[in-house]
Amino acid sequence: MFDLKVINSVLNQLENDRGIPRAKALDAIEQALASAYKKEYGKHGQIIRADFDQESGTVSFQQVKEVIDDSIVQMPDDDGEFDKDSELDRFDPERHILIDDAQKIKSSADLGDEIAFPLEDKDDYGRISTQTAKQVIIQKIREAEKVSVYDEFAEKKGQIVNGTVQRFERGNLYIDLGRATGLMPYKEQIPGERFRQGERIRALLLDVEESSRGIFLKLSRSNADFLRRLFEMEAPEVASGVVELKKIAREAGSRSKIAVHSDDEYIDPVGACVGQRGVRVTTVMSALGNEKIDIIEWSDNTEIFIEKALSPAEVMRVDLDEDTHEAHAYVMSDQQSLAIGKGGQNARLAAKLTGWTIDIRSLDGDNEESEIVVDPEGEEVESDDSETKPNSSEDAESSTDDEVPSGEQDEANDSENKADESAKAGEDAESTFEEAEEKDDDAEDEDPVEESEKTQEAGEKEA
Repeated sequence: MFDLKVINSVLNQLENDRGIPRAKALDAIEQALASAYKKEYGKHGQIIRADFDQESGTVSFQQVKEVIDDSIVQMPDDDGEFDKDSELDRFDPERHILIDDAQKIKSSADLGDEIAFPLEDKDDYGRISTQTAKQVIIQKIREAEKVSVYDEFAEKKGQIVNGTVQRFERGNLYIDLGRATGLMPYKEQIPGERFRQGERIRALLLDVEESSRGIFLKLSRSNADFLRRLFEMEAPEVASGVVELKKIAREAGSRSKIAVHSDDEYIDPVGACVGQRGVRVTTVMSALGNEKIDIIEWSDNTEIFIEKALSPAEVMRVDLDEDTHEAHAYVMSDQQSLAIGKGGQNARLAAKLTGWTIDIRSLDGDNEESEIVVDPEGEEVESDDSETKPNSSEDAESSTDDEVPSGEQDEANDSENKADESAKAGEDAESTFEEAEEKDDDAEDEDPVEESEKTQEAGEKEA
């Protein structure tokens, strides 16, 4: 007999702390008791079941046999031998009972039914049997907990979860989510983000997989759906479906473009996402490490949609080529840098957002030159006008000289003449200095005794 107070306390703790249902915990206890009974008192091949009475705390044991006939199992011959070539299971009196004998016990018995035979209750178990029961309980509790964790996080798939940074190993970020540990691979992280151990973090639960080692939870912060879920948390109109985020083009950590739409004519979809004084979009940007976000209104008209996608640049017109699925966007020369963006980022995001290959052309008088061509995957494509552009440094230098004003050119020439005169003066000074040094060297080479004798001779001649 078991102490019901202790049993109920353990069952309640497993249900509250680990989320294991009470019925599964009781089933684990019954299987453990049946394994211990079979280990201590049972025979090989027996199927033993234990029934735990939650009201009295007693346990009853039963041996279960399956109702069969000679078409289901292989019966032994007169000598007790079996046919080795037969694919049927061999008859085991500890597990099987013939249908004729089963109907004597239970008249409604049929093939495949189970007949239970009560066994003598035992309370004394050895060390090995106790250890077997312990291992069975631990195994069953782990399996039940694994199923509980999987069911819990499977419902949260595609949603934002909160956790604590556990460790950073080989580029992968491990996050403690309470009952399980999530893994954020390097490619799912926002470039440039750094987290400290113990820091709180929010991420998108990208996938939930069950393996032999446990539950694998894949997290992401660079996925476009993470941006979508953040707007659902900040904007009630987006969460209720009044405002729909049609498309999202994102380069995590740098910039994103979002196309929004609402069927309600009284609601401004862009304003709903931006919020009063930009408070909503600012909150989302802070959660993404100050990633820049462009919000535009989605349009059924492809030309208008492409014009808005290239904002903040002002597009003069858009020509569509349905055969090649290519759009030619024409901008003025002063809007060219805005349309292309830093490193072509604005053009890439616009192509991803619209799903069209965008060819940005600069309007300079009557000349129309293709500046950049980007496909929907964000890859830059070579344009037909690339050969007409000056590529060599000599052409760039000559074009630069032609653009210099005449006044500045005269000043440059005067400065060059002065520099030449200074260089000549420096050369003359150097030559004079060298001649002076040569004279000094000649003077040092003459002997002072010889000089005095020459002076004395000159004085005698004068006398």
